[in-house]
Amino acid sequence: MGCGSHWSCISGCGACCRLDPERRGEALEALSPQQRSQYLDMVGADGWCRHYDTGGRGCRIYADRPGFCRVSNLPALFGVPSDQSDAFAIACCRQQIREEYGGRSAVLRRFERSTRQP
Repeated sequence: MGCGSHWSCISGCGACCRLDPERRGEALEALSPQQRSQYLDMVGADGWCRHYDTGGRGCRIYADRPGFCRVSNLPALFGVPSDQSDAFAIACCRQQIREEYGGRSAVLRRFERSTRQP
């Protein structure tokens, strides 16, 4: 019954908070003009979201973050069927984590373990 992969956000990651528009073109294309404007306003000089605490690896506005920051909303933004939402979210997170921390990082290993939990 607990077979397969299940998406789960892990604390202390924040890879998705790297909003650098040059690296996240596919995300910008999926957003409405209003969302795109909000997204671009959130990008700090270093490419990270200005609401992301890079030292503590956490979002300062987590409870009030925009809808496009919620991984659970990604499938709808990209037109992915609901029965494929976990696989899509896992693939998105895996890609971001690899880009930010590397394919052999502790963060990626923790993420991979979290997706295998029932």
